[in-house]
Amino acid sequence: QVQLVESGGGLVQAGGSLRLSCAASGSIFSIISMAWYRLPPGKQRELVAAVTSGGTSNYADSVKGRFTISRDNAKNTVYLQMNSLKPEDTAVYYCRMVGLRGDYWGQGTQVTVSS
Repeated sequence: QVQLVESGGGLVQAGGSLRLSCAASGSIFSIISMAWYRLPPGKQRELVAAVTSGGTSNYADSVKGRFTISRDNAKNTVYLQMNSLKPEDTAVYYCRMVGLRGDYWGQGTQVTVSS
């Protein structure tokens, strides 16, 4: 059974940085894409950043230039480096991995940015 375990969330002041990690345990066959989503309080879930197996990445306009997504295929791990954090980045962040045999989500990690 595949599980995604996220880490790295927490409380940070505006302007600070955090690095989220998401590691897959179990056997994911041929991961096609890895992504981070977030659920801000009182809002809908949104895509933050995604990266394909070939390394092509895309970002939400609100995080371009501040966040960087990266992946370690050997470790089945995806990272999200978040710099210049703003209070509006406060949300529960979820990782997602899509493989040939399934679509997997992590349990979420809270990121809170204080002003």
